[in-house]
Amino acid sequence: MNFTELHQQNNPLLIANVWDIPSTKIAEELGFKAIGTSSAAIASLFGYNDGEDMSFSELEYMVKRIRATTQLPLSVDIESGYSDDTDTIANNIIKLVNLGIVGINIEDSKVNEKRELINAEKFAQQLLEIKTILRAENKNVFMNVRTDTFLLGVPNVIDETKKRIDLYTKAGADGIFVPCIENLEDIQEIVNYTRLPINVMCLPNLPDFEILKNLGVKRISMGNFLFDKMYQNFKELENDVLINKSFKSIF
Repeated sequence: MNFTELHQQNNPLLIANVWDIPSTKIAEELGFKAIGTSSAAIASLFGYNDGEDMSFSELEYMVKRIRATTQLPLSVDIESGYSDDTDTIANNIIKLVNLGIVGINIEDSKVNEKRELINAEKFAQQLLEIKTILRAENKNVFMNVRTDTFLLGVPNVIDETKKRIDLYTKAGADGIFVPCIENLEDIQEIVNYTRLPINVMCLPNLPDFEILKNLGVKRISMGNFLFDKMYQNFKELENDVLINKSFKSIF
């Protein structure tokens, strides 16, 4: 089953978000059907903040190492493309496709001093141009377009999300990712609005997977939350070692 077909099943595709070789190997060992990089987790590994603080070449390096260690379908979070220039973004995607990735996440917000939405029409036009370049180069990749309307809490969030879904669908999006949507009624309304598979993300109040399946959600992501939890546990263990002056809490 190819990556597109994984988004067309009755059960949602649960993506294991990974950030390095060990997390990738664990995902494969546990039987996940596909993996996706977490840009925030990889940035943190390299000592950067999320929001394209790290360079594309650093992301490319990690993707190359991950790709070399797994046969699982790999999707890469490219944030907003690591450039403002459409040709550069398309070339970045082509480099990743040449490494063997099958999908990308690309988002409609940018971080300058703070994260802000990109103009919807401008972003949709850029998506269309990227798709055109990829087709001309015969590069097939599942384009999961992330809209940050809920993440940023914009006014009239449902209407703004629907507007952006319409524009991105016309531009050639293969899926829509709506991080920070967690209310059951909101999820249902967005799923019912579009023919494209809807991707939701791990949140404290996100409904469980069976409910998401019944709502028609087709993809579920973990984001950087498992990464953060892992290091929280690491900090607690190290603190135990300091306090107890013993390694017993590790074993």
